[in-house]
Formats: sequence, structure tokens, C-alpha cells
Amino acid sequence: MKEQRFFYVPDAAHSQLLPAEEAAHAVRVLRLHEGDEVFLLDGTGSVHRANIISASHKQCAYSITDTVTPPRTWRGHITLAIAPTKMMDRMEWLVEKATEVGIDEVVPLLCHWSERRQLRTDRLEKIVVGAMKQSRKTWKPQVHDLTPFRQFIASQSSGHRFIAHCHEGDERHDLFQLLSQIPTAEEPQVTVLIGPEGDFSPEEVQVAVEAGFLPVTLGSSRLRTETAGLAAVMMANLTLRI
Repeated sequence: MKEQRFFYVPDAAHSQLLPAEEAAHAVRVLRLHEGDEVFLLDGTGSVHRANIISASHKQCAYSITDTVTPPRTWRGHITLAIAPTKMMDRMEWLVEKATEVGIDEVVPLLCHWSERRQLRTDRLEKIVVGAMKQSRKTWKPQVHDLTPFRQFIASQSSGHRFIAHCHEGDERHDLFQLLSQIPTAEEPQVTVLIGPEGDFSPEEVQVAVEAGFLPVTLGSSRLRTETAGLAAVMMANLTLRI
């Protein structure tokens, strides 16, 4: 069976050229040439089947032969707001896996106990694109810039909002059970907050709860930040599966 080659082309339907980085990969790495078939992901739900009509070291042109829009595999809109880990490779791993599973937005949070206070979102964008092509996701998640915790909380006024934390003694609900109770006819806006390695501060938890976020637990195990983030995304996908 002939291998299918996928490329990310944001404006695929209105262009005839692969973006420079994708063109270089197609021509120099994969050694594709005129007549070869490729599949273009536009990041907004469509997959375009196309043929290469010309290929050189400078550019790669294509002609679309068919377009399909596969149905989404989850309902609503899933947002993960998470404090980046001190070791950047763990955050990159999370973004890659969350993209493969299925997510709409990733918001890096700057929290009181955050150990990482700077972030290269351009690097995360490249990882998202790679994971999107690898898993053949037709929707590209949006990756936001590093956002102060209180600023993000103030911007969230609706939807199903949760904050996961590990403070003993505080009342917390089971996230999976709450998500499972969302009516199947609903297209929910789901937002889950995950804190840094040192967790959210008590003040941050209070601010979130007062703003309408429900405190939740992800289970009986104490999870690393990136593991907790992926667990939350998995729970949302499982309960909101179409």
C-alpha cells in the first residue's frame, strides 16, 4: 500500500504552493516529484487530496483533486490551561500527546509557584503541527502565549470550568464523573486548569473557585504536571466522544 504523505497548509483551498518549510520537506527529504499524491491539512477541519504539479528546490506546487471534511471525534470545545513545567521537554511532550488525542486550545499559565516563567510558543507550534500530521487530525489546536493566572481567570465567564489541585482537606469533585454528567445533546465549553510542579497556591484556588471554577481531582494518584494535563484531556475526550 502506497504511503500517504500529509502536509499542513493553512490556506490550502486558496493556494497552489506548499509553505516553504513543508515544500523543503516534500522535495529534499521525501523526494517527491511531479505526479505524486499528497494530502493537505488546513487545520480547520478539511483534508485536501492533491497532486504535485511541479517541484524544485525553491517551491512545490500542487493541484487539489478532492476535499473532504471528516466529522469531529469530540463534542464542544476543550481547553487545557496549564502551567509549563520546569523542564521544557515535558511540556513539549504534553502538547504533542494532547494534540494526538484531541484538543482545541492550550493556554500556558504563569502561576505564583511557576518555575518556568518564559516560553517559546513558536517551538510548541511546530510540535503541534508535527503531531497533527502524524495523527492526521484535521483541526489544529490553538497555542496561546504565556498568560498570567488571574488574567486568564478573568477572561473565563462561562462553560464548564474546573481547577485541579492537590490541597488536602479541601472539597474536590471527581473530574471524570462531572464530565460524564454533561448532557449528550450539549456542545460544551470545557476548561481545565492544571498547576505547576508546586501546585496552585491556596490564594489561586480561592480566586478560581470564586470565579465559578469547580475544584476537582483526577483520581487517587498524585500526578506530575504533564501527566495530569494529559489525563484531563483524555477524560474530556472519553466523556465527550461523538
